[in-house]
Amino acid sequence: MASFSAASLIDAHLQGANLVGAHLVGADLTRANLVGADLTRANLEGANLEGANLEGANLEGANLEGANLEDAILKGTILEGKDMDN
Repeated sequence: MASFSAASLIDAHLQGANLVGAHLVGADLTRANLVGADLTRANLEGANLEGANLEGANLEGANLEGANLEDAILKGTILEGKDMDN
């Protein structure tokens, strides 16, 4: 399982990436391209996804507690079982 906690991934090109179960707590994914990425069960607690493109991404079971999704593109994103408390 990949760990990118507190990583700076601003403008990262991660389209189609397999990030199943990834640890992205507090990561900065501002404007990241995550089109079609698999983030199933990923921990994105407190992550900054401002302006990120998550079109068609799979966030099933992901922890999005405290994540910033301002201006994020969520068209076709799978959000079943996600945790977005707070």
